Amino acid sequence: MSAPLIDTEQGVRALIEETEASTLDHPFLFLDLEGVSLGRPGTISILQVLVPPSQAIRLLDVHVLGNLVFTTKSSTSTSLKDILESTRYPKVFFDLRNDLDALYAHHNVKLHCVVDVQLLEFGTRPRMARFLKGLAKSIAEDSGLTPPETRQWQASKEIGHDMFDPKKGGSYEVRNRRPLDKAIEKYCAKDVLLLPVLLQVYASRLRGRESLAQAIQVKAGKRVVLSQHANFDGRGQHMVVGTAGLS
Repeated sequence: MSAPLIDTEQGVRALIEETEASTLDHPFLFLDLEGVSLGRPGTISILQVLVPPSQAIRLLDVHVLGNLVFTTKSSTSTSLKDILESTRYPKVFFDLRNDLDALYAHHNVKLHCVVDVQLLEFGTRPRMARFLKGLAKSIAEDSGLTPPETRQWQASKEIGHDMFDPKKGGSYEVRNRRPLDKAIEKYCAKDVLLLPVLLQVYASRLRGRESLAQAIQVKAGKRVVLSQHANFDGRGQHMVVGTAGLS
């Protein structure tokens, strides 16, 4: 799977208008970011967006367009920043902390109405645990992919990862080279491709457990606040330690 970059204001405008045209009361947006040292110390290269029921994954070229990704207006004078800050559209991430840190620090985007799939997984485990799962492990264990499909997904991710891993001869700047390598396109697309499936799996575990669902959402809100704090540090062992009070 590849998802060509959107690097024009017209392309951004089309995505906004497609999102606004949804007949759902609360259309979900599945999101991820790629960057060089993603967070306030680094830069944002690409914003990945999936808006069901469409299966098309959009890669917005933040490296080229910069703030125009967030300020370009649709025919209804709506910007992507408006959508990201709106309570009408739930925004779904897998571990939102560094992504939201980067959006706030570099583009003054303050997200509202967020869902963190990583917290959903942690909070709905049958047994107490100390460490959070990463996306790859969650997909391998919970997405419903067959073992061959999982290996194929992992292999595609590894090809992209090797291209920006300095330990394997790559460079983090590969995300900012244009035209974007097809392997990096696939790497970016696959990060959001299965988020709807994971959300459905973990949300099903919350049926009849309203208090737990509320606690998880409160923790997600605290992650949003934390990501905007002056002392937030998105690197280190603390990022993989589980959140107390959920499991």
